Amino acid sequence: MAEAPILAQGWTDYSLLDAGDGMKLERWGRWTLARPDPQALWPPAGPWKDWHAWYHRSSQGGGAWEKRLELPEEWSVAWGELKFKVRPTDFKHTGIFPEQAANWGWLMEQARAAKPMKVLNLFAYTGAATCALASAGAEVTHVDAAKGMVAWAKENAALNGLQEAPVRWLVDDCQKFVDREIRRGTLYEGLILDPPSYGRGKEGEAWKLEKHLWPLLKSCARLMSPRARFVVLNAYTTGLSPLVLEHLLASMMAGRAGSASAAELCLPIAGGGLLPCGATARWCAL
Repeated sequence: MAEAPILAQGWTDYSLLDAGDGMKLERWGRWTLARPDPQALWPPAGPWKDWHAWYHRSSQGGGAWEKRLELPEEWSVAWGELKFKVRPTDFKHTGIFPEQAANWGWLMEQARAAKPMKVLNLFAYTGAATCALASAGAEVTHVDAAKGMVAWAKENAALNGLQEAPVRWLVDDCQKFVDREIRRGTLYEGLILDPPSYGRGKEGEAWKLEKHLWPLLKSCARLMSPRARFVVLNAYTTGLSPLVLEHLLASMMAGRAGSASAAELCLPIAGGGLLPCGATARWCAL
């Protein structure tokens, strides 16, 4: 059943300094960035004076960074013993969703408890979860439809000395890849899905969460080994209840000895309070 919010912990080089008026003020290493956030509807704690770059949305879509200092194109931040490259992109993102640190430690525990373990990471983005799992000894298949994101993920792996880790890096449409894995008879002990609300596949295939998520989950159920340990499903769609994700995983893994739970992911605000950052659900074998 749905639980209390899960807080991201273990960050060395990141903190959420403040949030409000549809924005969040974050410290990424030595640099402070102000970025839009639709959940921060309350007023901020105080005026924001000490920032290095501020992302302004455009009425025509997209936006641009206003920079007080010439930011480097990229730099690295640490979470525990792992490091990740940060790049402020034209679409406001930095390449890291810091709230997902709440899942990384849990995934590493799962991997260390059941070696060997094969994990499928779908919509794998820049590979933070892949690096966490690989560092804990898991064999990972990393799939994302964006070639640039997979290249970025490989850079993160190299930053952590994981160049020779057993990771398959694949640029592919997730549903098509899963369908091929079913035909090949491949099985996995772990599964991570971090789907967008909307997106495009490798060849321009349209993705809509509400329409395509359940068919994908049904397909993924056929890839789960009898020794399956976990499934993690994340969603950033505003207004999507954690209970929805919990029910989806419970239905996907029906008949197996395990249980599903779900919660909001949150970042603690330095001055007090929490910023909700989407939902996560976990199915775990008994």
